[in-house]
Amino acid sequence: MSHILPPFLESGVLDPEGPVGGAIRTILLNALAIMAAIAVPTIVATLAFAWWFRASNSRARYLPNWAYSGRIELVVWSIPVLVILFLSGVIWMGSYDLDPARPLKTDVRPLNVQVVSLDWKWLFIYPDHGIASVNELVVPASTPVQFKLTSSGVMSAFFVPQLGSMIYTMNGMTTQLHLQADREGDFYGQASQFSGDGFSGMQFTLRAVSNDAFDAWVRTAQEAGAALDKDCYTRLAKPSANVSPATYRLTEANLFHLVASRALPPAPGPTAEMPAQDSCRMRG
Repeated sequence: MSHILPPFLESGVLDPEGPVGGAIRTILLNALAIMAAIAVPTIVATLAFAWWFRASNSRARYLPNWAYSGRIELVVWSIPVLVILFLSGVIWMGSYDLDPARPLKTDVRPLNVQVVSLDWKWLFIYPDHGIASVNELVVPASTPVQFKLTSSGVMSAFFVPQLGSMIYTMNGMTTQLHLQADREGDFYGQASQFSGDGFSGMQFTLRAVSNDAFDAWVRTAQEAGAALDKDCYTRLAKPSANVSPATYRLTEANLFHLVASRALPPAPGPTAEMPAQDSCRMRG
């Protein structure tokens, strides 16, 4: 089992390890610089005016009849207008380039991963490889990952801070997300939307590995993982907390579609009684 550190001990959005995370950090820093361009001079001017017009300064001119200056009005209004224009441009370009459904620009074939948020764990399905995993997402480094996401019941949010782009999961709906890890390593993943008593344990590790290591992991899951069919999924979907990582052989090829289309009934939800552990012979 991979060790998951608490979020405050992990690197976050300002230490990205992928193209999406890097672009998000650039937007954050650009927005901060643009806002600081008006905030810092305003603070300095406030302090300067307070110092210059202090009661003991006999050189300060007091103009009680002064009412209007077109030049001052031009400066006062032009600065916030420019700030809004700059921020709007940054946001517009970022929203287009970082559209979660927009594939990453690369010649590498993406890895398809289907994600189902359960109470309170994450199910990752690899439809092209016939396997699935719980609370552990293994991907090849430097390979784009195309996610399709849904929820077994309660709305949640999928987020790997160092890779970027938090996105929600909802029952009866699918969302899309494209991410990539630029280097090998373990990255902290979490549910960033509160979803009940077991929310604090709804964490996972995204392991970016070499292509050979990924192929070996897939073979191990295909050979040793427990069978994941409709009945196993129904038991897995019941609320359980702090679930250890496990792998499965996918015996129901359309499982994700059945969940997203509600052909499989929604999970019982956070109010259901929480079992001690899943009964699908979970293996690490």
